[in-house]
Amino acid sequence: MVADYDARLGLYIGGEWLTGDGRETQDVLNPATGAGQAALPLATPADLDAALEAAQRGFVLWRATAPEARAAILIKTAALLRERADHLARIATLEQGKIQAEAKGEVAFAASLLEFHAGEAQRIYGRVLPRPQGTRSLVLQQPVGPVAAFCAWNFPIMNVVRKIAPALAAGCSIIIKPSEETAGSAVEVLRCFQDAGLPGDVAQCVFGVPDMVSRQLLASPITRKLSFTGSVPVGKHLMKLAADTMMKTTMELGGHGPVLVFDDCDLDKTLDILVAHKFRNAGQVCVAPTRFHVQQGIYDRFAAGFAERTKALKVGSGMASGTQMGPMANARRPQAMADLVDDARTAGARLLAGGGRLEESGGGFFFTPTVLADVPLDARAMNEEPFGPIALIRPFETVEDAVEQANRLPFGLAAYCFTENGRRQNMLGDAIEAGMIGINTVKLSAPDSPFGGMKDSGHGSEDGPEGVAAHLVSKTVHMV
Repeated sequence: MVADYDARLGLYIGGEWLTGDGRETQDVLNPATGAGQAALPLATPADLDAALEAAQRGFVLWRATAPEARAAILIKTAALLRERADHLARIATLEQGKIQAEAKGEVAFAASLLEFHAGEAQRIYGRVLPRPQGTRSLVLQQPVGPVAAFCAWNFPIMNVVRKIAPALAAGCSIIIKPSEETAGSAVEVLRCFQDAGLPGDVAQCVFGVPDMVSRQLLASPITRKLSFTGSVPVGKHLMKLAADTMMKTTMELGGHGPVLVFDDCDLDKTLDILVAHKFRNAGQVCVAPTRFHVQQGIYDRFAAGFAERTKALKVGSGMASGTQMGPMANARRPQAMADLVDDARTAGARLLAGGGRLEESGGGFFFTPTVLADVPLDARAMNEEPFGPIALIRPFETVEDAVEQANRLPFGLAAYCFTENGRRQNMLGDAIEAGMIGINTVKLSAPDSPFGGMKDSGHGSEDGPEGVAAHLVSKTVHMV
C-alpha cells in the first residue's frame, strides 16, 4: 500500500463497511506510476440484494424525515468535506491523476452542491388548485423512491456528491456505484455522510463488475430511478435495462464541445482561457472544449497561439509542485489518443504540438497535450468524443457555417462562443443545440444552474432545482 494513499476501501451496505470475507478484489492503480495502491473488494450478488433491501428500508425512513433534518445532514457533510479537503484531494490525485489544485477545487464545488441542496430540501412545494368552495385539489411533490446511481471516474468526488445530494434532498434513498478505478474518493465521501449522521440504510455504496451490478440493481422493483454519468453507448444500454420497470431516468452522457471563435474576440484572452480549460483534467471532461472552429481572418494566429501555449504546459505527476496537467486516468486512454492522432494525420491534419506519449513517463499513463490543425471532418476525432488532451482546429467563413458545424454531430452537451458582438451572442445562444452554452466564458457549472444535455448527450438535469425535481413524482389529490 502506498503511504499517501490512505483510503480505507470497502463496500458500504446497511451502515456497515464490508471488506474481505472471500470477495474478489480489484487493484486501484496510481495513474502517474501504473503501480497498485490498494485492493478493492467487489460486491457479490448477495451484497447487491442486501443493498437493495437496505435502500428500501432507508426510503421508508428518509421520506418521513423532516426537510430541516435532511438539510442539517447535508450541511454537516459539506462542512466535513471542507475540513477534510486536503485528504480528499490527495486521494483523488493518487487514483485519478488530476493536479492537486483541480482536486481541491472539486472538493470545494462538491461542498457547495451539498449546501445548495440543503436549501432545496426545504423548498419542495406543491400547489392548491382553484376549486368550488368546500372542495380541494392538491398537487403534491413526493420522492420517487430508491435511486440507483452510476458515475464516472473523471470527477471522483464531485460526481458522487452530484448523485447523492439531490436524491437525499428530495427524500430518496440511494445505491451508488462509483468507478472501481477511483474507489477511494467515493469511499471517503461516504464516510463524510456517515460521520454527519446519515442513517446507514439511506445511502449504500457498492463496487463490482459493472454489467452484473447494473443488471441486478435495475431489474429490481425496489429501484425507482436511474441516474447515470458516462458514455453514450453505456447510457443507452442502461436505459434499455431501466425500461423493463419503467423507472425514471437522468442521463448525463458524452459530449464533443464545439468552440466558435470569431474575429472580433479578444484573441490573447480567449487563447489563455481556452488552453487552460482544454487541458484541465487532461481533457477528460465531458464538457471540455474540443472542436475549435475559428473564423478565417484570425485562424493562423489562433492556431499558432494555441500551439505555443500548449507546448509550454508542464506535464507530470498531479502531486508534484508546478504540474499543470497530470496523467490520463487509466492505461486505456493514451493508446486511444494515439489512435485518434494517427487517424487525423493520415486524413491530412497538421500536428502543431504533442501527439504522443510523454517520454520518460515510467509506467504512468501520460499523453502529451496535443494540437491538430486543418482537421478534416471525416477524421475520427472530429466525430468521436476524444475525452483526452487533443485540441482540433478548423477554419470557417460565415456565422452560418460556424453554427452548422457546431450542430453537425448528434451530441448536445456543451458549446462555447467567443465574440464581442451582442446581437451575434443572442443569436448563437438560440441557434446552437446544446444543454449548456458559454459565451466568452468556459464556466458552465454552478450549484443553482441545471447541468445536462440534449440529443445523444442525454436528458434530464443535475444541479439546480431541476436536479431535485428529477427525483420527485407528482401526485394530485382531489377532495370533495
